[in-house]
Amino acid sequence: MLILSKAVLVYGIGISGCGAADILARQGKRVLLYNDAGHEVDADLKELLAKSGGQIVIGKKEGLLDDVEEVILSPGISMENPLVQEALNRGINVTGEAELAYRNYNGHIVGITGTNGKTTTTILIGEMLATLPCVTKVGGNIGMALTKEVETMPENSWLAAELSSFQLETVQNFRAEIAVILNLTPDHLTRHHTMEAYGAAKCNIFKNQHPEDVTLLNFDDPVVKSWGGLVPGRLCWFSRREVLPQGIYMQNGNFVIAWNDTKEVICNRKDLQIFGGHNEENVLAAIGAAFFAGVEPCNIAEVLKNFKGVEHRIEYTATINGVRYYNDSKATNTDSTIKALEAFDGHLILIAGGRDKLTPLEEMMQLVKTKVDTLILLGEAAERFKEAAEKAGVSDIRMVTSMKEAVELAYKTAVKPQTVLLSPACASFDMFTGFPERGRCFKQIVAELSAAEEK
Repeated sequence: MLILSKAVLVYGIGISGCGAADILARQGKRVLLYNDAGHEVDADLKELLAKSGGQIVIGKKEGLLDDVEEVILSPGISMENPLVQEALNRGINVTGEAELAYRNYNGHIVGITGTNGKTTTTILIGEMLATLPCVTKVGGNIGMALTKEVETMPENSWLAAELSSFQLETVQNFRAEIAVILNLTPDHLTRHHTMEAYGAAKCNIFKNQHPEDVTLLNFDDPVVKSWGGLVPGRLCWFSRREVLPQGIYMQNGNFVIAWNDTKEVICNRKDLQIFGGHNEENVLAAIGAAFFAGVEPCNIAEVLKNFKGVEHRIEYTATINGVRYYNDSKATNTDSTIKALEAFDGHLILIAGGRDKLTPLEEMMQLVKTKVDTLILLGEAAERFKEAAEKAGVSDIRMVTSMKEAVELAYKTAVKPQTVLLSPACASFDMFTGFPERGRCFKQIVAELSAAEEK
């Protein structure tokens, strides 16, 4: 008679969940890959799970946790989930996919978190690390699951890991030798409920650091600055507003490293192909992380000069009749949209709206009033955004029901020197599968309008 071992329950059949299940099954674990609702799963993964007595489980079954020794959560599953709470009440260890990846990796980690700018900073750091004479990869909240990224990475390798608050919420022993926190503004409050809880999740990125490890914190962000005393390793500030006695900062448009006996100018903001104060902060953080990882300053500069930005992050799309179109679909919260608005001089036609995160709108709408000529709103949040815009004194507000209608209205309205900017300040799930699909939809409509003009 076959006696089955205790199982590991992996909750969530997305990229992270399937990656975790695959790794665990390859290690001989009996894996229950669980999801609340039906979801297509690769046939090879199903077969792999079955070989060690595991299976796909859809919808809660009575006694599901009876033979479970550990629960691995995908980032989208909250610790408040009833099944998770039941596991905790039973004394079952609950952690996340990032923690599992850490258990299976013996190389070096740069961990990057913050409300905004994570992806741009992570990719920049990844390209800088790639100049080192070792294996390097980028993973986490972008691309492949962390567990899959580290699967074949040797001991002397470097991983640049973008980490969301959802991933950091469940870390136990995870340690980033270099940790970066870019900023903290209201976001994901439906998950974390308070800014204090949201910030505490972010701080988990450095909680297990050793004295020789490094944390880079944004000196210009008052909340992040207040965490300086919590860092267990070496603290390095970065700032675009202050010339620091030691740290990574800007002076006369130059990006400067000042650390112990090192003081070096990397390059000037005029050398960059990306723009905006938020991107300058991202660059400072990336410079610091790469510097402490051992990347040569000349290689840091070369990467910065050639970096063209990341898709869906204030991404130049086209110019039609002298009007430039930008895709900032990654702006899924108000702070990100504020940063996008600040990057332009004004005369904007802004397309915003989507699934409402119920974050405060006053600061954003005051900026909309000064920077935006026409505000075009769509999605579930449109009505609340309209009320906030009217209260702020925004005069030209248009309501539409689709991205196609929004872009075509912007096209008919815009005249040089105006700029059309998609920067929704909302999640996309009311109309799209995610911000990439939303951004691609915007770009496709712009491309069709551009092609029609050329005929």
